[in-house]
Amino acid sequence: MQELSLNILDIAQNSVKAGAANIEITVAEDTAADRLTITIADDGCGMDEETVRRVTDPFYTTRTTRKVGLGVPFFKMAAEMTGGSFDIRSRVGEGTTVTAVFGLSHIDRMPLGDLAGTICLLMSCNQHIEVAYTRARDGESATVRTSDFTAVLGDLPLSTPQVMEFIEGYIRENTENWNGGT
Repeated sequence: MQELSLNILDIAQNSVKAGAANIEITVAEDTAADRLTITIADDGCGMDEETVRRVTDPFYTTRTTRKVGLGVPFFKMAAEMTGGSFDIRSRVGEGTTVTAVFGLSHIDRMPLGDLAGTICLLMSCNQHIEVAYTRARDGESATVRTSDFTAVLGDLPLSTPQVMEFIEGYIRENTENWNGGT
């Protein structure tokens, strides 16, 4: 994967498959500490201890359609290549939290990519799931939630092209432009 937003989407899709009703995605920059932290948390079915231990192995997957699972291992590798760290915590019946810490200015840090488009796609394709996206930088933060849009739009599907365009623009304006994005 060439952009961190694609890693975020991959991990969030794992949350969808795990039956999550709520997914929280946080992208936080701390310029003084030169750190970028990405956290994806869900309340899905969770994983047992053995699965948590094995999930970072690219040759382990719970999928039956292929023999490898590269999303989590690539995310871990991307963080560690920048001098950062990776952590995954999960409990059966409670959910999973994935945290990747990156060296913010490290030359090997992949670009964030199109986070607004990624979050918009995640929300519009999974309207039944409460997705909360927080973007933070040096103590300032902004959060958007699926329910922010469904409260205003009512029964209008979030997957309607004009609605998706609005959501993406709103996310971009309220979570990226206020801090210049990265």
